[in-house]
Amino acid sequence: MANITASLVKDLRDKTGVGMMDCKAALAATDGDMEAAIDWLRKKGLSKAAKKAGRVASEGLIGVAVGGDAGALVEVNSETDFVARNGQFKDFVKQAARIALEEDGDVEKVLAGRMGGGSVQQALIDMIAKIGENMSVRRAAALAVSPGVVASYVHNAATPELGKIGVLVALKSTADKAKLAALGKQLAMHVAAAAPLALTPEHLSKDVVDRERAVQADLARQSGKPENVIEKMLEGRMRKFYEDTVLLLQTFVIDGETQVGKVLEKASKDFGAAVEVAGFVRFQVGEGIDKINDDFADEVGKLAGH
Repeated sequence: MANITASLVKDLRDKTGVGMMDCKAALAATDGDMEAAIDWLRKKGLSKAAKKAGRVASEGLIGVAVGGDAGALVEVNSETDFVARNGQFKDFVKQAARIALEEDGDVEKVLAGRMGGGSVQQALIDMIAKIGENMSVRRAAALAVSPGVVASYVHNAATPELGKIGVLVALKSTADKAKLAALGKQLAMHVAAAAPLALTPEHLSKDVVDRERAVQADLARQSGKPENVIEKMLEGRMRKFYEDTVLLLQTFVIDGETQVGKVLEKASKDFGAAVEVAGFVRFQVGEGIDKINDDFADEVGKLAGH
């Protein structure tokens, strides 16, 4: 009996757009054989979704929903940008984002949520069958803060709630909510443009820091300078890395000169109450997905047997 891991179940779900429980059952029934599991799903009446397996869905939209002191993002992928402009697809993403807000960004609860006469998962399967492309609800996230506000920003917006990049920023403060919302929107725009990896250096993954330090140390040693000099060079290089990747140390894109941390300090004085970033989330459509970039003429040639 094969060990049916969560990763294996997720891979099957990503390939087929079918729910996690059905994917787990399919893998259990086929002893973990991915192709056989896809066929099993097809035989169980999920064929129209499952037979799209293997087709890369790296386009799509980010949906945003905000309600007072909470917000949510959801990424729904399609194979082509053409489908991402489809009205039915847009409505699906908007509804999925609102459900993500209710379900605190839990993607499995989103898929199990109610949409139309059935679940989100069933609505997705129906849409795949109707439109004819592989699609998936890839991920969701939510932020909440009290006291304070959660602000959002959508870049390349198809509508105010849909776009190619979606950002949430949670500001914790007792200051006036209108002022916080305006600042939060600017910070969200900054996050969209600057793509910080973490809030502070301490929030960065140890693997990321260790990898960067190793690269910079090797580059510094190529100078041929003594080790004590190299150590000082490395400190400077890592400081620059943090300034590039850590939100509070980045230069605020709105004015191009002030560190974000200093912007928050000034806002705290101006608003008469401490203002801090409690968290942020940035989703960009297709990030991390291996895209297939076949030339269209080559594809036609292949089909024609050339």
